[in-house]
Amino acid sequence: MDEMRFDGRVAIVTGAGGGLGREYALLLASRGAKVVVNDLGTSRYGEGSDAGLAGKVVDEIRAAGGEAVANGSSVASREGCAAIARTALDNYGSIDILIHNATINRPGPFRDMTYEDFSEVLDVHVGGAFHLAKEAFPRMCDAGYGRIVLVSSIAGLYGDRNIAAYSTGKGAVIGLANALALEGADHGVTANCIVPAAQTRLAEGRDTDGFPPWGPDLVAPAAGWLAHESCPANGQLFVALAGRMAHAYVAETRGVYQPEWTIEDVAGRAGEIADRSDQQVFSPVPRGFYDHLEYSFGMAKGG
Repeated sequence: MDEMRFDGRVAIVTGAGGGLGREYALLLASRGAKVVVNDLGTSRYGEGSDAGLAGKVVDEIRAAGGEAVANGSSVASREGCAAIARTALDNYGSIDILIHNATINRPGPFRDMTYEDFSEVLDVHVGGAFHLAKEAFPRMCDAGYGRIVLVSSIAGLYGDRNIAAYSTGKGAVIGLANALALEGADHGVTANCIVPAAQTRLAEGRDTDGFPPWGPDLVAPAAGWLAHESCPANGQLFVALAGRMAHAYVAETRGVYQPEWTIEDVAGRAGEIADRSDQQVFSPVPRGFYDHLEYSFGMAKGG
């Protein structure tokens, strides 16, 4: 297979001053993309700032012969996301690829979580995805081409203790990606989620002594594929960690129909309702919402 390249494409990668974002930026640039390396340079808790982090990655890219420019704006505000987009447009004239990877976490028991912590974590994950998409998506549709990759998490799929805000934000971007996938499909624009895990500073504090190699380099090719012009995926979840690649999706049991229900009926038929022997999958694109309705209504009409 010929090398899959990004020559002539302009990519924005947020949170690219280290970890997974850095690997995404380095990979795209090594394959010919012009990259806006965004990173505010905060701690993993979202504290402080260091404008030099993005600059160091840009230096790496340029030293290897690639093209990149640094941006230190925050993804947590509309103004910051507009500045990120403006950096791409002013330097390279377009936005072809958006990878929203920026992240913070405020771990702790839910009962002790402050409203401020919850809000600030969502501002980065969900607010950042929304504001960046508002900048990039219309331009992509007008140009007839675009690739959006929103970074979710295993915690967004399954949750985890003591990271309720992080889990919420990473789950919410899946819904946004599905909506963008549907609206962009007729305009050459795709939107997907990558569900990665890697040894980065966000994993600090976990006992990883027994883990196999799980560096960011084992994840980046999946993000690169989702960002490539030849990738047919749209509205999909692609899992990547420790050398494992997988496709995640929502499934439902066949379900049970009866014309009227009581609480006791639900309790009595709970086993049938939850029976996974005949699962149904409704892909978001092209019409999962309506396929779901038609399937449910079909059972009602068929008795």
